Amino acid sequence: MSAPRSQRVEVNGWVILDKPVGLTSTQAVSKLKRLFNAKKAGHAGTLDPLASGVLPVAFGEATKTVPFVQDGEKAYRFTVRWGVETDSDDAEGTVTQTSDLRPEREDVERLLPRFTGEIMQTPPVYSAIKINGERAYDLARDGEKVELAPRPVTIHSLRMVDGDRDHAVLEAECGKGTYVRAIARDLGRMLGCHGHVVALRRTRVGPFFETESAPLGDLLDAPETAHEDMLSIEAGLSELPCIVLDRNGAARLRRGQSVILRGREAPCEGPAYAVCAGIPIASGMVEAGEFLPNRVFNLPF
Repeated sequence: MSAPRSQRVEVNGWVILDKPVGLTSTQAVSKLKRLFNAKKAGHAGTLDPLASGVLPVAFGEATKTVPFVQDGEKAYRFTVRWGVETDSDDAEGTVTQTSDLRPEREDVERLLPRFTGEIMQTPPVYSAIKINGERAYDLARDGEKVELAPRPVTIHSLRMVDGDRDHAVLEAECGKGTYVRAIARDLGRMLGCHGHVVALRRTRVGPFFETESAPLGDLLDAPETAHEDMLSIEAGLSELPCIVLDRNGAARLRRGQSVILRGREAPCEGPAYAVCAGIPIASGMVEAGEFLPNRVFNLPF
């Protein structure tokens, strides 16, 4: 007896979720996948269960644009508690260091410029970085000693926006691979008082901002209008140059062939995407005056 066919449907586009605290990114995606009865869904950048904020969720053909969103700039607002360092650099970890010292606001602000630009940062032990094929956080939870090498990250801006004797609220704009938990840890060590993150909210991922995110509860409470919050596939490509092609050029891309670009409007070399009659056809690279497709979208035009 053959297995029953899946009743899920083709759904293509982006939902910018405001993920609540207490839910993993995978759990959040699963809830939306069920809500839209979608065949395929994935997210652009993991948020820890203790974190809230922008979690872009791609459906169907939009999943092919996830790498462009993940590589975009991120923004966070986070609260550091002074006086305690943990092995995870957040409130879930075990306390490893304590201090009675508390920094003055001017002492904190004086050090922030050291954390901007391209810096070397040692990721938290409890991170998703792989060591010999194993996630660092899995090794750490198994009691193994984990040593991660410092790596370059880019922090565009870091500022203190609020605080009291025991806490500092910071906002950071940074590139891919930056850990704000590591900022809290290293800042606390430099101040001599230790520190860890007790609240974290992501306010931007690439082209998607907090202001356009939809709370999970609102989506689940009104499934009949949830589709109104879905953005187009192109939303995930909006930071790339767009190439407009005729049907002949689109047909070539769909066969995996390159297209020669002509005219003043042709973009310079680098990532780009192509459309025909308002429909995204492919993402790829412009090289030597040609557009070479990388991912072709399976959409009618």
